[in-house]
Amino acid sequence: MTTAPAGRTTEPKNAIDRFFSVTERGSTFGGEIRGGLVTFVTMAYIVILNPIILSGSPDVEGNLLPFPAVGAATALAAGVMTIAFGLVTRLPFGFAAGLGINAFLAFSVVGQVTWPEAMALVVINGLVIVLLAATGLRKMIFDAVPLQLKLAITVGIGLFIAFIGFVNSGFVTATGEASPPVGLGVGGSVATIPTLLFVVTLVLTGILVALRVKGGLLIGLATGTVLAVIAEAIWHLGAAADGNAGGWSLTVPALTGSPFSLPDLSLVGAVDFGFDLGRVSAVALVMIVFTLVFSNFFDAMGTMTGLAKEAELADEKGDFPRIKSALIVEGLGAVVGGATSSSSNTVFIESGAGIGEGARTGLANLVTGAMFLLAMFLTPLTSIVPTEIAAAALVIVGAMMMAQIAHIDLGDFRVLLPVFLTVTVMPLTYSIANGIGAGFVSWVVIQAFSGRARRVSPLLWVVAAGFVIFFARGPIQALVGG
Repeated sequence: MTTAPAGRTTEPKNAIDRFFSVTERGSTFGGEIRGGLVTFVTMAYIVILNPIILSGSPDVEGNLLPFPAVGAATALAAGVMTIAFGLVTRLPFGFAAGLGINAFLAFSVVGQVTWPEAMALVVINGLVIVLLAATGLRKMIFDAVPLQLKLAITVGIGLFIAFIGFVNSGFVTATGEASPPVGLGVGGSVATIPTLLFVVTLVLTGILVALRVKGGLLIGLATGTVLAVIAEAIWHLGAAADGNAGGWSLTVPALTGSPFSLPDLSLVGAVDFGFDLGRVSAVALVMIVFTLVFSNFFDAMGTMTGLAKEAELADEKGDFPRIKSALIVEGLGAVVGGATSSSSNTVFIESGAGIGEGARTGLANLVTGAMFLLAMFLTPLTSIVPTEIAAAALVIVGAMMMAQIAHIDLGDFRVLLPVFLTVTVMPLTYSIANGIGAGFVSWVVIQAFSGRARRVSPLLWVVAAGFVIFFARGPIQALVGG
C-alpha cells in the first residue's frame, strides 16, 4: 500500500485526517479537494448525457422519461452514492449512472418492458451483486484473476478513457464507411473550434502535468472552459445537435437565464416489479438480469482495480483497502440507481482524473458528491463545461494508466495474447466487460491447451464459461424462444 513520502510525517493532524488516512496515504487536504473537484468536472457531463440517453427512447408502451426529472435523479443518485462510497470505503472513486447499462436499457430493454419495469430489473441486478459481494463470492472471483490480467484491465481502461475523450471531443469521428470506420476530425483534419480547443486544452494540461504543477489538471480544465466561453461569445457556435456542423457536441459553454432550477424528483421510487409475463417471457427477463449483472459486476471490478493501481493503493495482488465493502457498496449503487430511475450507478473511470490531481482518500468523494447534490439545483452552471474540454482530462488520465503495462512481462505469448485482447477489446467495443471477458476466456483456453490447465483457478473456469454465455446471449435467447 502507498505510504507518505520519505521525510513526511504520517501522524494524523486531526480526526478527519485520521478517519480518511489523508496523511498516511501521502495526500493533503488541498490535494483531496482539488482531486474531488476535478473528478466532478470530468463526470459532470453525465447529468446531461444520461437524460439524453434515457429520455430519448420510448418504452414498450410508448412512454418517455421526462428529461428534467432524469437529470435531477442522476445528480441525486450520483451525489448520494459518491458520498456513501467515500465514507464507507475511504476510497476516491466517484459514482454515477454507468454509460454501458443506461444505453442497454434505452436501446434494448425498454423495447420489451416499461421504464418502471426496466428500473425494477436494475434493482434486482443490484441485489444480486450485493449478495455476491456480501457472501465473499465476488472477492473470491476477484482473487482468482491473474495479476497480469488485472494490470491489463488497468491499461485497457486507460485506452478506453482516452478513446472516450477522443470521440467526445470530435478528434476521432465515425466516417460512415466500412473502411476505415473511424477517422481524424472532419475529412481527416481538425475542422471545428470545439475540437481545436480540445487540442489546446490537452497540450496545455499535458505541459502542466509534465511540469508537476499542483492543480495542473484543474488549471487546464478551467483555462479550457474560459477559452470555450470566450469562443462561444465571439462565434456563437451553438450545439451541433441544432444543425451546426461546427457546434459543441453536448453542452454549450454559455449561461442564459437563471443559473438556478428546482430539481424534479418525481421519478424517485418509480419502479414496477409486476412484470407482464404475457408481454415478455420469464426467460427474456432472466437474460436481461444476467446481462446486467455481468456488465455491472466486471465493469466495476475492472474499474476499481485500475483506479486503485493508479492511486497506488493496490498491493502486488491487486487488492486495495476495504475491498469487500467497496464491492458491496458498488452493488448498492445499482439498487439506488434503479430506485431513482437514473440507471445503475457504478464507479466511474473518470475518477482517474481526480486521482491524477492528487486524490487518495474518500475525502475527495465528499467534495465530488457535494458538487453533484448542488448540481441538482445548478444544472445550467453544470453544463458550462463543454464535453470537448472535459475530454482533454480523460486523454491525460488514459496516458497515466497506460504506464501500468511496464509491469507486465509480455515475453510469454500465453500471457501476451490475453493481455492484448483485454487491452484492445475494451476501447474497440466501448465496453470494459467485453474486454475483461475476452481476456478471461482467452487466458483459460490458452492455458488449458498449453499444458497449464491445473494452474487456472476453478472459479476462473466458471467465470470464463459465464462470459461465453454472456457473449452468446442473443442466440441463446433466440434458441430458447425468449
